[in-house]
Amino acid sequence: MNAPPLPEWAPHDAVWIGFPSDGELWLDDLVPAQGEVAAFAAAVHANGAGEDVRLVAADEAAAATARALAPFASVIVEPFGDIWLRDTGPIVLGSGKDRRAQGFGFNGWGGKYELAGDEDINGRLAASAGLPFAKADWILEGGAIDGDGSGCVLTTEQCLLNPNRNRLTREEVDQRLLRDLGFDHVVWLGEGLTNDHTDGHIDNLARFIAPGRVAIPAPDSGDPNAAVYRDAALRLRLAGLDVVNIPSAGQVERDGAIVPASYMNFYIGNAAVVVPQYGAANDRNAVDVVQALFPGRVAIGLRADHILTGGGSFHCISQQVPR
Repeated sequence: MNAPPLPEWAPHDAVWIGFPSDGELWLDDLVPAQGEVAAFAAAVHANGAGEDVRLVAADEAAAATARALAPFASVIVEPFGDIWLRDTGPIVLGSGKDRRAQGFGFNGWGGKYELAGDEDINGRLAASAGLPFAKADWILEGGAIDGDGSGCVLTTEQCLLNPNRNRLTREEVDQRLLRDLGFDHVVWLGEGLTNDHTDGHIDNLARFIAPGRVAIPAPDSGDPNAAVYRDAALRLRLAGLDVVNIPSAGQVERDGAIVPASYMNFYIGNAAVVVPQYGAANDRNAVDVVQALFPGRVAIGLRADHILTGGGSFHCISQQVPR
């Protein structure tokens, strides 16, 4: 049986970060999104005190922009559909000389956005890192799960039991998470955030911050996800997990529509925890709370408005490589 993946707070050798590359997808948001990604990469790199940053660009033109904006980073050119490497990239298991990369099937979040290159970027990134690679026989996105390194993993019914991914029972999903990733205790939450096209990814809702300890948003008055947060907190406590609160971003709208803006989409790097910011009232407070939860790292808030137009934030575009 596999040992479970190391938790995100374990030391990293590097991180893959998707770099916005396709002007037809990103339109007017391409250039500002590239700037937001470069700022995120710089915070993670932390002038060499953090981790090696590997920006993944889909073509040579985007790679040239990435090199200009982030001269400290390694730039890898690998064709892909879009930047959401948390979901399309490989999950690296083990540590040291025993590391290997585990891939899964990908179908554009249930057939919504099927783009050429996303289906096999996991194997190509593993090869670029010299990691042995295996691909499982079912669909799973990395943003749909969050583990604490002990064998416990969080996920949502809305995503992993969705027939637009697989036609598997809860028990069958439990068995495959054990078989392929070494998770022996699955905590099932219910729904994800309103208008999240991923069908309820956990990395917008609940994140482990230590073994057995989970952070979730505390809803404000009028929060569109208040019922979701209350249900998640109840399920987590019934599972025997310690629950702490991070402020909610509340109701964030773009072009009159509610978007799945969440401070939970932070990335835990070696030196920094980078928290997305949206121009919402709780932006600064969220960074302060995250700082208190990770006293050995620097919590940094960075705007992610233009990345969010693609549907996600910093955690969604990154995938760490354990040391």
